[in-house]
Amino acid sequence: MKRAAVGFHAHSGWTALVALAVTRGAPVVLARQRVHLVDTFTYEFRQPYHTAEKLPSDEDRAFISRVQSEARRLALRAIRALQTNLREQGYETTRCGLLLASGRPLPSLNRILASHSLIHAADGELFREAILHASARCGLKAVTIKERELFDMASRALHQKPERLARLIVDLGRPLGSPWSQDEKFASLIAWLSLASKSLA
Repeated sequence: MKRAAVGFHAHSGWTALVALAVTRGAPVVLARQRVHLVDTFTYEFRQPYHTAEKLPSDEDRAFISRVQSEARRLALRAIRALQTNLREQGYETTRCGLLLASGRPLPSLNRILASHSLIHAADGELFREAILHASARCGLKAVTIKERELFDMASRALHQKPERLARLIVDLGRPLGSPWSQDEKFASLIAWLSLASKSLA
């Protein structure tokens, strides 16, 4: 089977997902999706730490745990379905890439809920963690990179100048039609990078 990888650019409550393979040295998109990571796509569940901030202290942790379990389940379902679909096309999906924010570890729940900036960070981190958890369960080896470092690292690893790399990623979406969003461009680039990563060879 030919190798494929999936890239994720996650937001609160959802993620852009792009799967690709490399054929004759060039990336080819195999699938693109917008995957919801909460069953009820409302602010309450998409921003679980913001919601928990307003809950009594005996309910906040349980609510966050519930959203985390839901996000893991939905991510797992999406990845397994993708793997099945691509396997039927002759591709084995064994790698993934995920963009990070700051990458700083979060403190205790009490400290998070006392800081608005940490609440924002924790909301995003919950959904990124769910994707990594589900990816591991599906046997995917993961590459994680801070968003601001993506193009520099990809340029070096893929032996492309940043300007040419940016054009290649734009062109990659042309056969798919509009929209080819920034989220999808970033997801495709980190998927490509995960395929090229020697550390996962």
